[in-house]
Amino acid sequence: MATHLITGSGSGIGAAVAERLLARGDELYLFARDAGRAKELAARFPGARTLVADLSNPDRISWALSQQTLPDRVDSLLHIAGVCDLGTIGDLTTRTWNRTLAANLIAPAELTRLFLPQLRVSQGHVVFVNSGAGLNAHATWGVYAASKHGLKALADSLRAEEHGNGVRVTSVYPGRTATPMQAKVHQQEGKEYDPTKWIDPDSVAKTILLAVDLPRDAEINDLTVRPGR
Repeated sequence: MATHLITGSGSGIGAAVAERLLARGDELYLFARDAGRAKELAARFPGARTLVADLSNPDRISWALSQQTLPDRVDSLLHIAGVCDLGTIGDLTTRTWNRTLAANLIAPAELTRLFLPQLRVSQGHVVFVNSGAGLNAHATWGVYAASKHGLKALADSLRAEEHGNGVRVTSVYPGRTATPMQAKVHQQEGKEYDPTKWIDPDSVAKTILLAVDLPRDAEINDLTVRPGR
């Protein structure tokens, strides 16, 4: 039985991953922003454990986790949580930049730092769910794309640093996926949202688990997933 730590399990891709891992009997630790959210996740995923840490405030993550019981073993750390706000560079404020970078880049970096000792012992796996915006930046996507380009750099550096320790690192770049975030993006774009046009979150979950379940003689560095219809 493997032990997985997951951010963003409340909806979308993160929820799909949690459901699949729980169904096969693995041990899950789900990150929640506060105690109320932790209670909701515990009810939704019976048998999973929760850890309370506000990813929007990375400076407090270490302290928050020090007040809780952490797993002795970590086989995978799955960074799936994220935020997305659109806007032109000329209009974006430092508040939006700081919020986006904190949640999408700095929090994953801090969580990775904190759990790296356990990941080294288990020769575990770190998965960063990135985005197509982490490979190409378009108008009004500047702040989100910058955070995701940074996440790619984080993953690439981590892979180079930890390969000798047996820690695998994978970046997954989904195209538009039918999640609550995508509904919000369409609203910001002023477009009608039709989830049937986009990737099902469970399809991305299967892709993530493909990388996680790969035999130890191989490692998937980067996976790009695009809508198939």
